[in-house]
Amino acid sequence: MGRSGRVTLSDVAKASGVSRATVSFVLNDDPRQTISVATRERVLEAAQDLGYVPHGIARALREGSSRVVVLNVDWGMEGNFSRSYVRGLDEELAEHEHILLVRHGHANPEATQHVLDTIAPRAVLRLGEVYMRGHEPVEEDWESGFAANAALQIRHLADHGHTRIALALPDHDFPLTDTRSGFAQEAARRMGLPPLEQFVVPRPRQAGAMAVEAFLAEHPDVTALAAFDDDIALRSITALRDLGRRVPEDVAVIGFDETEYGSLSTPALTTVHIDAEVLGRIAARVVLDIDTEGLAPVPGRIVVRESV
Repeated sequence: MGRSGRVTLSDVAKASGVSRATVSFVLNDDPRQTISVATRERVLEAAQDLGYVPHGIARALREGSSRVVVLNVDWGMEGNFSRSYVRGLDEELAEHEHILLVRHGHANPEATQHVLDTIAPRAVLRLGEVYMRGHEPVEEDWESGFAANAALQIRHLADHGHTRIALALPDHDFPLTDTRSGFAQEAARRMGLPPLEQFVVPRPRQAGAMAVEAFLAEHPDVTALAAFDDDIALRSITALRDLGRRVPEDVAVIGFDETEYGSLSTPALTTVHIDAEVLGRIAARVVLDIDTEGLAPVPGRIVVRESV
């Protein structure tokens, strides 16, 4: 053991009866070196028995960056989508001996630069950044991307006979509010539906009920609400019940980005489920410059319950 009590390359070399350089070649899987299978197995076994862990700082200096990938998740982006994305990203990075660091709500340039200066990460990602930069969807996005998931809500309501649909939005800005609204409006246009009305469902409960009441008084022909997410959908259901409106008989409600709470409400919430694990794995391979062949986004799906 080294003086710090930490297992070193020299310790592994001594235990396996080879040079320190050979140990380094084996543990770093250096393709330029020809090392026998027996020697490789002996070194790996010694490293495992001793509990050798590579020194991150030394390796970062050698490789030019650490083996840390940073993911910034803006406030309001947390949900089933982000959790599944993080799971896929984390697992894929771990398979290639990299570590994921998730930072919530700190995507401003100054904070990001501090991370770069401190740990020299392999890459810094921001969840949904391509859409925050105003990315215009191509047809592929309408097949299995974010646009397609947004369109699922509107199509499900249209399939149930609703032609006058409104978007129920949060009472403060989220990074992707405008993008989601734009995709929903375009989906309605493609389906031959009138433009979607939009209104905000605020907190607290009484304010939400007043907002829903005022909106429906002004738009009595609206028969369905497509909510920004499950939280807004549940606020809407609560407001409608407080107003004596029946869901779904008087007004249908559909959520987005399925949460457990939707299954516990009365009526249970119909919503859109998105599995982004593959997207996380694709992102990991891209930043590590690894082929993404065989990985394709999983289309979203409707979780059919009672609110539509």
